[in-house]
Amino acid sequence: MQQRADHAIGLTPAGATGGGLDRRSVPHGPVRRLLRAVIHFFSYHLVLARQSTRVTRVAGFRLNVRPTVFHPRYFISSERFAAFIDGLDLRGKRVVDIGTGSGILALAAARAGAELVLAADINPNAALSAAENARANGLGDRVTAVCSNLLAAIAPRPLFDVILSSPPKHAGEPRDLADRGWHAGPQYRDVAALFEQARERLKPDGKIYVMVSSDSDLNLFSSLIERAGFSARLAHEHSIYIESLIIYELRPN
Repeated sequence: MQQRADHAIGLTPAGATGGGLDRRSVPHGPVRRLLRAVIHFFSYHLVLARQSTRVTRVAGFRLNVRPTVFHPRYFISSERFAAFIDGLDLRGKRVVDIGTGSGILALAAARAGAELVLAADINPNAALSAAENARANGLGDRVTAVCSNLLAAIAPRPLFDVILSSPPKHAGEPRDLADRGWHAGPQYRDVAALFEQARERLKPDGKIYVMVSSDSDLNLFSSLIERAGFSARLAHEHSIYIESLIIYELRPN
């Protein structure tokens, strides 16, 4: 069993925010790179590339997870993010979840009181899963799913109060559609426009919550966040043996 520790850490004293992320990437040695390659090998062949739909219970939801869709039971990032969302007051808010996968974060947002939630994913199987899971969990009246490359298929208006995203944590060319939940392309090509698109669709007093990994290219993410005109605050961190899962709150400058 993995030993886990949770931390809720402010970026700077008195809740102040900085321009980018509060930490930088640390180069990994050969042992760490080998470990990451081994984990991806087994994750891809045993979970990501499966050919059957699976039913699971995660974060209080019963979820159908179609083939090629990121599985929230085997990858704890989704469950930890959903637990964080449970602590937010989203009553009456308009929310969009970018890269929704099974729809678990969108469902958590609706459970936290959101008036309307849009669940978006480039993977059509994910959009179908999210729509099915919204209906199955009694949230179909407030959660709508759409197949979209980030927010490209979504009109700039109306604006959202809150944007959620847990993008792929690693750079590298994905093998196929299933692997896009793990790899975001060289130099994070597939999510490079995330923050610029989000900035166009966020209310002036809105917030973005994005989850990254300590293994992600934090230097690049910090640059993208600053370029899009956001300030970042470290809202939550969940540490496991091999990495930390980090949720940042972003606000427009």
